[in-house]
Amino acid sequence: MSELVTGEAVALELRPARLPSRALAVLLDLAAAVAVYVAVTIALVAATASLDEAAQTAISIALFVLVLVGGPILVETLSHGRSLGKMACGLRVVRDDGGPIRFRHALVRGLIAVIEILMTFGVVACIASLVSARGRRLGDVFAGTLVVRERVPAGQAGFVPPPPPWLSGRFSTLDLSPVPDALWLAVRQYLTRMGQLDPRVAWSMAGRLAADLADRTGAPVPPGVPPAAYLAAVLQERQVREARRAFGHAQAGSGGPVAGAGGTAGSPVGHVPPVYPAAAVAPDVRPVVHPVAGAGGEQASPPQDGPGGRPSTGFAPPA
Repeated sequence: MSELVTGEAVALELRPARLPSRALAVLLDLAAAVAVYVAVTIALVAATASLDEAAQTAISIALFVLVLVGGPILVETLSHGRSLGKMACGLRVVRDDGGPIRFRHALVRGLIAVIEILMTFGVVACIASLVSARGRRLGDVFAGTLVVRERVPAGQAGFVPPPPPWLSGRFSTLDLSPVPDALWLAVRQYLTRMGQLDPRVAWSMAGRLAADLADRTGAPVPPGVPPAAYLAAVLQERQVREARRAFGHAQAGSGGPVAGAGGTAGSPVGHVPPVYPAAAVAPDVRPVVHPVAGAGGEQASPPQDGPGGRPSTGFAPPA
C-alpha cells in the first residue's frame, strides 16, 4: 500500500502495480503496436513502390516513430493512463498526487520508454522497477507518475454511513440528473473516510461538497443540517432511486432503504450506525429522551423539535 497525501490533506491509499502485471501490460501494448506497425508498413510498401530507396527509408523511420513512439503517447493521453494492456491487467497510470495524467506526463514516459524498453529490451525498466519501492521505472520517475492497480476487491470498499433518521426521504423531490458521476464518487469517498480526516479538514471538505451538490440540484442545504448529514441523505436518495429502477417499487418504494432484521435502514444486518465525527455534527445537537407511557395508560408525548424547528438528530458530539 502506498499512502499519498494530497493538497487537501487527504491520504490516498494506492496499490502500486508490481513487475509481473506491468510486464504483461507492456507486452500486450507492444503486441498491439507491432501489429499496427506491420499492417501500416505493408500498406505503405505497396503504395510507395515507385519511390526511390531514400524516400522509402525516410517513410519507414517516420512510421516507426509515429506508431511505436507516438502511438502509446497518444493512447495514454486520450485514455488518461489506460492503454490496452493496462486495461486488460486492471492498471492505470496516475500522477504522484493520484490525479489523472496529461500530455506532458505521457510524453516523458513515452520518450524514455524508447531507451529503457525498446532499445534495451526492457532490461533497464525491469531493474528500475525492482529497485523502486513503488515499482516505478525511469519514465515514471522523470514524469512524476505511478502505475497503480485500478481493480480493488469489493470486500475492501468502505462502508457509507447512513444519514440521521429524520433526514431519510426528505430529499425525494430533488432532481439528481445534473449531478455528474465524478461528484457522486467524491461524495462517497468522503463519507467512507471522513472519520480518518482531521475534524477541521473534514468539515471544510463536507461544506465544499455540499455546496457543489446544492448547485447541481438547485436546492440549498437546509438550515441547521450538517453538511456531512446532507451528503449522506442525498446519496441515500440516489441509491434508493437506483434500487427502485433496478428492482421495482417493492424494495425501494418507501422512500428509503429497507431495514434488515436487527439492523437499521441502509445498514447491514446487526450493524450499529456509526456516529458522525465531531466535525460533521452540529455542536448544539443533543439526544432526546422520549418518556414512556405511564401506568395510567397516558400517551407518550411526541418527540420535541430541536433547535431551529427541526427534529433532533439523536447524535451527540464527543466531549
